[in-house]
Amino acid sequence: MNLFTRRNLFILILAILLFTVSVVGMYTFFTAENPGANDFYPRWKGTQLFWQDGTDPYSQEATEAIQRGIYGRLATPEEDQVLFVYPFYTVFLLWPLINLDYAWVQAIWLVVVQFSLIGGVILTLRLLDWRQPSWLLAITLLWSVIMYNSTRTIILGQFAGPIFLWLAGTLLALKQDRDVLAGALLSLTTIKPQMSYLIIPALLLWAVWHQRWRFIAGFAGAMALLAGLSFLLLPNWLTSFIDQVRFYPAYTVTPSPLRVITGTFFPQLGQPVEYVLIGLLLLVMFWQWWQLRHETSVTRKFLFIISLTLIVTNSIIVRTATTNYVIMYIPLFLLLHTISQRWRGGNGWAAGILLVMLVGTWALFLATIEGDFEHPVTYLPLPIGLLLGLIWLSWIQTAKT
Repeated sequence: MNLFTRRNLFILILAILLFTVSVVGMYTFFTAENPGANDFYPRWKGTQLFWQDGTDPYSQEATEAIQRGIYGRLATPEEDQVLFVYPFYTVFLLWPLINLDYAWVQAIWLVVVQFSLIGGVILTLRLLDWRQPSWLLAITLLWSVIMYNSTRTIILGQFAGPIFLWLAGTLLALKQDRDVLAGALLSLTTIKPQMSYLIIPALLLWAVWHQRWRFIAGFAGAMALLAGLSFLLLPNWLTSFIDQVRFYPAYTVTPSPLRVITGTFFPQLGQPVEYVLIGLLLLVMFWQWWQLRHETSVTRKFLFIISLTLIVTNSIIVRTATTNYVIMYIPLFLLLHTISQRWRGGNGWAAGILLVMLVGTWALFLATIEGDFEHPVTYLPLPIGLLLGLIWLSWIQTAKT
């Protein structure tokens, strides 16, 4: 066994040990006495009902069982209806957890989400070839779980954490020419399509232009497997899923950042201005996609375009969530890496920005929270700040040329 193999084996064993200790600690000190992760429970309960009883997770019977599990009763019309509302192939991912007590399930899943956020940040740093000094890396990894968006993702048990990991893994695999793996990872991001509905066509379009057929085959093959098995087990799953997605906006109150601006803070602007802003963002994004014709590999320009796509993804969709913002850590670290390279004492500036973001987002949330809900203002700083950051990045690149 060579040194590299021994090192990887040691890291794997250490990761498994750390994961196990984290799960036991999470159960002992949190989930045993605090059932929750309400964004995860409907998916787990729907999965359990299907595998154990053969119940359609989209059915009214499943919905009522989920509601009783969360509320102890049926939901009232004005409450979150806690529908399954995920693609059916989610049941394959959660199958190993169906026979465990929910307190242990919750502990395992919260640690999975936590490790996904840490792993996603590590993969993003590798994607950028950013070798941080040990002190900055420690700050960055701690930040990746205590940043407001991250902590909320963990507490709610949001799939946004794994989606971020899979997306960062997709981009890194493309950079390393591991195209089949990249395609398979990208297919997993469809579990939460509101986070990947723009990045998927962008990457597939780029792949067609540059004949990265193995990437397309990896994505198509994985999707065929996931969807095909789903249709075999539940032939009507797609129509049921679409029906629940269509009903979703009726009981959720999480508008897009543009809707917050034009509907909450400046209601005199109204939907016409919102639609104009959406159109402008899409035009700029599509123009940048057209530039992908010139990027044969994962270059800085490629990552700039991907970053813009991720920001637009969260800015224009009808319903979003601050947990979904974790995919925007990719453009954030692209900007921080640029600062670390261009500014004197750049690593210190990067650490300072992370600290300001950490304190600022938590302070904003705590100062504006309304009952159990975030104030709409919490949806604005990250996408607007990152969009301004990309404008700055574009300006310095133009000045350089």
